[in-house]
Amino acid sequence: MKLGVLIGSGRKIGLLALPFLMVGTAINILKPAWFDIGGPPFPLLIVSLVIMIPGIITWAWSVLLILTRIPQKELITHGPYALVKHPLYTGVALLVLPWLGFLCNSWLGLVIGGITYIGCRIYAPEEEKVLSKIYGIVWHDYTKKVLIRWL
Repeated sequence: MKLGVLIGSGRKIGLLALPFLMVGTAINILKPAWFDIGGPPFPLLIVSLVIMIPGIITWAWSVLLILTRIPQKELITHGPYALVKHPLYTGVALLVLPWLGFLCNSWLGLVIGGITYIGCRIYAPEEEKVLSKIYGIVWHDYTKKVLIRWL
């Protein structure tokens, strides 16, 4: 199985977010006060953990499914893929990066997560066209059954 098939749109999404991550991290190191959120405050710490832990689990589960099912040329429609079409992308963008940033006392994760999510919205349709060609009616049936279609 080619690595590009396993990565899907992830490479393009990562390349979009990478400059923001690099510049933001550099500025955060040089001027940490610009990104400081004040601690984080205890309630934000708890909320961050409560959201980020399922995000990490979703990410790991999605990676495991990709590594085991895609080489078998199987469309993944269960687990986190039953909830959203792109759980790996949206999970990292919405459930991991912003909350990890808060845990690191920075709002930079929120910005990087937002850019990553925008990248997902831009590049995932290309991936969906490929999936539609490969899986045909199975893909179309899946898109009608997935719980949250817009993520």
